[in-house]
Amino acid sequence: MMMLSGKTAVVTGANRGIGRSVVETFAAHGCNVLGCVRIISPETLSDFESLQIRHGVIIKPVQLDLADDDSIKTAGREIVGQAGSLDIIVNNAGIASGGLFQMTSVTDMRKLFEINLFSQLLLTQSLVRKMVRQKSGSIINIASTAALFADPGNLAYGSSKAALTRASESMATELGAFNIRVNTISPGVTRTEMFDQMAESARNSLINRSALKRAAEPQEVANAALFLASELSAFITGQTLRVDGGIV
Repeated sequence: MMMLSGKTAVVTGANRGIGRSVVETFAAHGCNVLGCVRIISPETLSDFESLQIRHGVIIKPVQLDLADDDSIKTAGREIVGQAGSLDIIVNNAGIASGGLFQMTSVTDMRKLFEINLFSQLLLTQSLVRKMVRQKSGSIINIASTAALFADPGNLAYGSSKAALTRASESMATELGAFNIRVNTISPGVTRTEMFDQMAESARNSLINRSALKRAAEPQEVANAALFLASELSAFITGQTLRVDGGIV
């Protein structure tokens, strides 16, 4: 079943990890994708072209640097200009950094919040007007279970993702009047580049606390995004879907 046939999605961090899996999963279900990446490399262009041919959809790269407000605004204008309709936004791109509270500079904290919260909101503000005019849409913000657990060394990153989760709830309340749904996915430990950046002890602690005792694959997070993007979740908004193997 083609769950997203004829729809158009914007996916940030589209060239690797969870974002890349979301792009391919959406394409496999008939969705055209505008894939936002910081650098449009020949490898990204080749990959997107291959996905287009394989799935018979349109996949276009959009240059987006979440550390640069002007880049965000330019990308927003480009997306609105290219997309006939805009049905799905997946705010996936972000950065991670660990450090104990007393050893983390305010500069580093600000950087995490700028990328993981404020840039996401700025981009979504520039795109959601199109959804408002359509009176339909699904926005999916990728947070983290780091927002839920006060593990040592997690203050800055966890707080930035907790703020995104809370912002998503307010967005859902305000945008529901326009038939726009806003939900959050909170992955646990997932086999992406961030997996390799985590301290092994912290990574293993989270895995061992989960019911399934393993890390997630990016595809498993993409499957959750597919559900929230599709009509199967038409009456779900303002919620956080944890994809963490059952940390209880």
